[in-house]
Amino acid sequence: MLEGLVISIDAMGGDDAPGMVIKGLEYFLTHEGKGRRARFLLHGDHAQLAPLLAKAPRTRERSEVVHTDKTISMDDKPSQALRRGKDSSMWNAVAAVKAKRAEIALSAGNTGALMAMSKLQLRMKQGVQRPALAALWPKENGVSVVLDVGANIDVDAAQLTEFAVMGEAYHKALYKSEAPSIGLLNVGTEDQKGNAVIRAAHERLSQSQLGLNYAGYVEGNDISTGNVDVIVTDGFTGNIALKTAEGMAKLIGTFFTEALQGNLWSRILTFLNAFALLKLKRRIDPRRVNGAVFLGLNGIVIKSHGGTDPVGFANAVNIAIGLAETDFMDEIDKRLDALHDEDDNIGFIT
Repeated sequence: MLEGLVISIDAMGGDDAPGMVIKGLEYFLTHEGKGRRARFLLHGDHAQLAPLLAKAPRTRERSEVVHTDKTISMDDKPSQALRRGKDSSMWNAVAAVKAKRAEIALSAGNTGALMAMSKLQLRMKQGVQRPALAALWPKENGVSVVLDVGANIDVDAAQLTEFAVMGEAYHKALYKSEAPSIGLLNVGTEDQKGNAVIRAAHERLSQSQLGLNYAGYVEGNDISTGNVDVIVTDGFTGNIALKTAEGMAKLIGTFFTEALQGNLWSRILTFLNAFALLKLKRRIDPRRVNGAVFLGLNGIVIKSHGGTDPVGFANAVNIAIGLAETDFMDEIDKRLDALHDEDDNIGFIT
């Protein structure tokens, strides 16, 4: 049995798993994990994992393989995954958290299946209606948290308020921020803008006595250029915004490369400005913020992008360990309890 800080990993989840997963762990331990005492519980097919681990000595030393030959397809519907997915690599990764064999579960597999399995096994925190998927988002002066980015298509005002509280706790845990600012994504900043759900959530957050640093409405451009640390929205809007940003980052990278390699003069300038260009490339690299967290569960589950590479997966591992080393779950419990008590006192309908 592994001891210490244990991360439970769905080794078969992702477009290029299990190779990408093992390479990602090895990358993390080589470049970012020095001095970190995490251990890894790898769930997957031993026959496929053994030769990969033979080429990854650092990961092999830190890991234990829990064999299963059952996997969840990226195309499986959540209902199908629940019916057929028991004892799969994804199911077992979450089950290890439930059984207290690991602090956090991590998968790059099917998002809907992972959410369904996590809700069924870990259950929701008391008073929380639905989990939110929180993603990290680079901005001019740091990184913001955006939630929900895909777990809930339709939400109500109470759920958006819960997202705000959980997003605040997440930002505090990762970045040690004292009072992260919170914005509610809307089509404008005027009070009369937005639908009934958005306006009701705005009223709740404006009247809250929890000491939230609520900044009011923000617009889409504020996600990347504004000063707000936590952006709250529904999963439909958040997922579209996230995928749009990822596509734009790739497009800019392509245009950038084409421009620099266009002619001899461009190549000379590229050589002379190599350090600055590498710094810019890193800042717009979506892999450095890979790893979204399901908030609101009785346990921590992290979703890596299914199409990521070893560098992106290593970042998701880094987020997992960073959360495991904080009192993140206790902080969320305290904030949610205070929020629900306040709703009862004010008389909001939940």
